[in-house]
Amino acid sequence: MQALPAGLLDRLAACRRLLVLTGAGVSAASGIPTFRDPGDGLWARFRPEDLATPAAFARDPQLVWRWYQWRRRLIAGASPNAAHRAIAALEQLLPRVAVVTQNVDGLHQRAGSSVVIEFHGSIWHDRCSAGCGRRCPADPALDEPPRCADCSAAMRPDVVWFGEGIPPDALNAALEAAAVCDALLVAGTAGVVEPAASLARIAAEHDALLIEANLETTPLSPLADCRLAGDVAQTLPALCAALNRIP
Repeated sequence: MQALPAGLLDRLAACRRLLVLTGAGVSAASGIPTFRDPGDGLWARFRPEDLATPAAFARDPQLVWRWYQWRRRLIAGASPNAAHRAIAALEQLLPRVAVVTQNVDGLHQRAGSSVVIEFHGSIWHDRCSAGCGRRCPADPALDEPPRCADCSAAMRPDVVWFGEGIPPDALNAALEAAAVCDALLVAGTAGVVEPAASLARIAAEHDALLIEANLETTPLSPLADCRLAGDVAQTLPALCAALNRIP
């Protein structure tokens, strides 16, 4: 990992509240395909945008359900990678660490992160498609969507689809965290999807230290005090090791 500019590592070590914003790049080393990876066989014929919408579920709930069950089985066979573990390890080095993730795979929690705000929901839960509020753990073995025990509507994956808003509780928690954090670490996300991308601007407006860890530059790069270019599975563990060496 390239060294942080003079003073920035000390500034990060001194921060009381660190917010970490993560995207698909953090889970890439775990072998999880990105959302827009069509897969193979049947799924190569479909665009994710044609499957991950309320209209698609209303039109053909079994097709959408089968696609998500395929994704669940893929994710079930994955494990947290070095990037997930490094983010979790930051909790041992800094007073308060929170993660806002655009991923739905649950790998941050499995790695040991204790405060995870799931911006796009969790693939490991289902919720009532009629909006009655019922939520339950997902069963990757089911061939078709189960019925809601309260209103008998079909259950659907508890994730945010195209055309849907971020869950209010998650959005409010993320906005509040961005406004009070001393440092924001952006890792494995291109920073183009709103409102997640706005978290960096909010943190910058409140004079937080901004560190970006990504393979390539992104629209958020001009806001960053420092860029850690490279695979986050390598740069984030190196950042943790550097912090751990500070007396």
